[in-house]
Amino acid sequence: MIPFVDAHIHLWDLQHIRYDWLSAPFSDEGPNGSVELIAHDYGVADYRADLARWNVVGTVHVDAGAAAASALRETQWLDGMAQIEGLPTGFVAFAALHDPDVDALLAAQAADPRVKGIRHIVNWHRDPKRTYGPVDLTVDPQWQAGYALLAKHGLSFDLQCYPGQMPGLAPLIARHPDIPVIINHMGMPVLTDPDGLDDWRAGMKALAALPHVAVKLSGVGFICRDWTRESIEPLMRETIDLFGTDRCAFASDTPTDTLFAPIDRTMEAYHAIVADYPETDRRALFAGNANRLYRLGLDL
Repeated sequence: MIPFVDAHIHLWDLQHIRYDWLSAPFSDEGPNGSVELIAHDYGVADYRADLARWNVVGTVHVDAGAAAASALRETQWLDGMAQIEGLPTGFVAFAALHDPDVDALLAAQAADPRVKGIRHIVNWHRDPKRTYGPVDLTVDPQWQAGYALLAKHGLSFDLQCYPGQMPGLAPLIARHPDIPVIINHMGMPVLTDPDGLDDWRAGMKALAALPHVAVKLSGVGFICRDWTRESIEPLMRETIDLFGTDRCAFASDTPTDTLFAPIDRTMEAYHAIVADYPETDRRALFAGNANRLYRLGLDL
């Protein structure tokens, strides 16, 4: 089986760290709908069981939405688990880039050698049911200054935004070629917007023009909750065409994506979509690219 370096997973122990978004009351309102189905502890053993059919050789844990004050505690918890379990292999931690103390926050996170990057979710949408926050942080000069500090600490950035924000972000990202950027969840096109696909194509084209930007093939449930292989294949192949097979990486987004489909169904769809690609490309898409982008040092 082709090795799988899972570029985007989440783990949590709800008794150890509080995650407000995983706490009652639950509602179908908001961009993700109700998350009650996954609002329980999820550890390495659960992950291994869910991905048992697939040849997982490494994983990247991406910040799971703990309160900002618990961000370093989450990293410490993950590090202790990684020492015992062998997973996760690398971490994308959280730091609020507009925090006045962001330099110290980044230094504290980067002190852990398993921390490879930072994610600060910045999805903003004019529709209050779509947006993840009340303002578009990407246009805030203080946020932009925090972003510029990532290079000082040797950190990449996981970019989770909406396509409408991408053209505005492109100049900032271009000014900092020493900060590798990995777009989350295929750029999250908002298909319910009248110009959703056009916005996505324009935004992704602007970012794909920057050689230090890559993208994760994941999160299809955020794009279309009732997705099918037939519905996501054109978008996925278009993403690969835009960025090339050397700047895309498959990821399970487990357990979040299980809100929308069993993980085996998701993985089967991913493999089927690229079944006609050369084996070297498939190995890159499923393992090699994530290993390189996140500097995991795995011997593949």
